[in-house]
Amino acid sequence: MKTLLLITIGSALVNNVVLSQFLGLCPFLGVSKNVKTASGMGAAVIFVITISSFFTSLIYQFLLVPLHLDYLNTIVFILVIAALVQFVEMFLKKKSQGLYQSLGVYLPLITTNCAVLGVALTNVQNDYNLLYSTINGFFVAAGFTIAIVIMAGIREKIEYNDISPAFKGMPIVLLTAGLMAMAFIGFSGLI
Repeated sequence: MKTLLLITIGSALVNNVVLSQFLGLCPFLGVSKNVKTASGMGAAVIFVITISSFFTSLIYQFLLVPLHLDYLNTIVFILVIAALVQFVEMFLKKKSQGLYQSLGVYLPLITTNCAVLGVALTNVQNDYNLLYSTINGFFVAAGFTIAIVIMAGIREKIEYNDISPAFKGMPIVLLTAGLMAMAFIGFSGLI
């Protein structure tokens, strides 16, 4: 139980995939313009990372390792992630056309989101079993969602502020992300 608690807190807050490990910055910066879109992206990332953590762990432990093909893990993980993202894209296109349109090019970019592959490789590196891999994947994605929704809320508020022309646009967003990363360092004392 202690290990599960450490994984959940560590994955979501202490080792936040965006603000501590700096993985997944492209969708973090690109989709965080409003809270609704950021929440949709967060939900898609939660689904993809959780399911890909389960399947990549399953394939690694029960197929690659027994057949001594564990050196192929990166290639296999990329294929699994790409297939899952295609599934999410087809589902959103059919069920939620508005969210599909608002996510735009960033939805297929989940395939190349280094956070998704990073979680799968971290699960292997930490020698997590199937349960721990899935839980780690879910809480890493939850941490991504927390970060992107907070950033979207801040960006919505910043839009109405009087900002120096030198800081308008991406400079203020990067400065805000840096301040958020510094704030998340405070969680390091939890574990």
